[in-house]
Amino acid sequence: MADICTAKQAIESITEGMTLMIGGFLGVGTPEGLVQALVEQGTENLTVICNDTAFPGKGVGKLQDNRQISKLYASYIGGHPGTGKMMESGEMEVILVPQGSLAEKIRAAGSGLGGFLTPTGVGTIVAQGKQEVSIKGKTHLLELPLYADVALLKAYKADQSGNLIYRLSARNFNPLMAMAAKRVIVEVEEICPMGLLDPDHIITPGIFVDCLVKEGS
Repeated sequence: MADICTAKQAIESITEGMTLMIGGFLGVGTPEGLVQALVEQGTENLTVICNDTAFPGKGVGKLQDNRQISKLYASYIGGHPGTGKMMESGEMEVILVPQGSLAEKIRAAGSGLGGFLTPTGVGTIVAQGKQEVSIKGKTHLLELPLYADVALLKAYKADQSGNLIYRLSARNFNPLMAMAAKRVIVEVEEICPMGLLDPDHIITPGIFVDCLVKEGS
């Protein structure tokens, strides 16, 4: 059984310097209540792995607004002007990762892989400092997995064991991140008794989920 608690209780274990994965795509599929609780807690010097920093006042953008992120892995930062400014000033380290590679780096961590080879990024700034491998005459980069201490995720429904169902495009990075973090906290719209979810609709098994937070609590 997954623990069921409030957003404030769920993020109390997040401390300075931790690495977080946060689901979402431009704010869609981001656990807004958990992010807001983390803003109110004020934990700083966080490493955040996410697709993007959304927009000012939205999603991961709230953490950006509050300057709680010291290091960021993302594939897009154009929605939040503050991210680019802090990257240029050196106030925040930003590691830009092609979106497919970012998803695969997270998946590799969750699947117990040592990394993967991809031609994406060869000959660009993405390749700096990375091992190159030639396969049938084509150059590939060795991309390493990304792990997190905590994942903050959003799902549509869960049962009391933490089995998760996502809705449409809000699914995005959430299922991958659920497999790649030591502790997984999920904000859901509805928590159902055991046996009510159709097993064919469950995307993330409850074995990956540590804590459930009912949206608005």
